[in-house]
Amino acid sequence: MEEQVSNTTNGAAGDPRSTTSTVLETGAAATQDFSPVKAICAHLNAFHVYASDPSRCVEANHYCTHLNEDVRQCLIFDTPDKGARLIGVEYMVSPRLFATLPAEERRLWHSHVFEVKSGMLIMPQPTLVPRAVWERAETTEMEQVVGLYGKTYHLWQVDRGDVVPMGAPELMMSFTGEEQLAEKADLLRERDERFGTDFGHKREIRKGIVEPEIEADADQVWKKGREGNY
Repeated sequence: MEEQVSNTTNGAAGDPRSTTSTVLETGAAATQDFSPVKAICAHLNAFHVYASDPSRCVEANHYCTHLNEDVRQCLIFDTPDKGARLIGVEYMVSPRLFATLPAEERRLWHSHVFEVKSGMLIMPQPTLVPRAVWERAETTEMEQVVGLYGKTYHLWQVDRGDVVPMGAPELMMSFTGEEQLAEKADLLRERDERFGTDFGHKREIRKGIVEPEIEADADQVWKKGREGNY
């Protein structure tokens, strides 16, 4: 029987990877070109809520590429670890580009103002970078992200225990107010402990970030009468 190696599927159904698979993967990694993935330049961590049921939320690790000054695209994983599950995608656009979209399309997008200003959205700090240096870099990134609009779909509902992606893609939104965030405070504190950060401190050092006006069509999940109406 072929030897099996440790299972790094992080809760996914299936057998552990075999030695043969590991050898083939190593060879492919050494010879193939992964330019689209190599273009990833930022890791952001935050929480998404289901547009169909805002009482449900899930942690999201974004690995993002900047296509140009107006468009970013992010792969979303459930953890930042090897073997993490790819659970969704998010596209981010500038306010200028967002304003050109049809009204019905804009309803599918969410703002990032509260994510940034509340301290919920973070760029996890690399081990070898001093905190003060990293916080300056992170704050600069947040000054750019605060005005962007995001369109997010999750394909794998890991929060309900699915071992493979099941059902239709789910439109996701984000928190926009303190009451919403307070209900998930335990999740936020647990995240902060794992990453060695403090969203309250982030909130303080981001007070100087200018808060842009949010277009009325965005964040529809929290508008009166629309909660879960997707």
